[in-house]
Amino acid sequence: MVAETKVHSPDAPREGGYATWSPSITPGIGLDLTNAQALAISFRWLAREGFAENLAGHITWQRPGTNSMLINPWGLWWRELTASDICEVDEDGRLLSGRWDVTPAFHIHTELHRVRPDARVVVHNHPYYTSLLACMGELPRIVHQTASMYSGDIALVDEYTGEVDTADLGRDLAERIGPANIVILKSHGVIVIADTVERATYLSASLERVARTTIDLMKIRVELEGLNPHLVAGMKTSLLERGADVYWSGLVRQLVRDEPEVLT
Repeated sequence: MVAETKVHSPDAPREGGYATWSPSITPGIGLDLTNAQALAISFRWLAREGFAENLAGHITWQRPGTNSMLINPWGLWWRELTASDICEVDEDGRLLSGRWDVTPAFHIHTELHRVRPDARVVVHNHPYYTSLLACMGELPRIVHQTASMYSGDIALVDEYTGEVDTADLGRDLAERIGPANIVILKSHGVIVIADTVERATYLSASLERVARTTIDLMKIRVELEGLNPHLVAGMKTSLLERGADVYWSGLVRQLVRDEPEVLT
């Protein structure tokens, strides 16, 4: 007897995520990380994945219950950061601890943290393929299931204002970003906003892959048809609920094995 295969109607929404399946056990990372170690790992992994441009970019982490932020110092590339390089600044960007200086471009972050309680982690850089889209004033296309995680949550700030190095400029940018969590900055780069380091790292690394897919499809002049929105919503839930933590665990295992000095 042949088992019957269920075919879901393309017009019926799919729930996705833990509501449809939850793993009973997943591989861990085998060690406890300090906040500084976790952030240093995020920097190095994103650099390895191409989400970096030499000295450019910053990640801030405003941990729950605090007004201060962990941030990378000026002058070190993401690929060489270690836990002891991580700095801490107050909500106005003044250095609280760390052995290096920090860039005034932290105002991209301070004002988002101030007005967005959900913005625990803010990532900014100029990854190559995402920056190509920024130069064109285009958004990544939702044409592959990995892109589903950005559906309804990505925006374009269509004005280049130069370096954001004052609180006033940071406030203006935060207002234009609004509630979006993924923001392409015209002729500049990208901002990714998330509630945890794990999710921020997953969203950032995956975004550059989605941008590359969009660019490659544009090169071969393929007609880009979006995915069915009824299916995208469930896929987005599955990717974010079930993907971020296991993605993080896997990258930590690989990075600590290959570059153990990141923990120092």
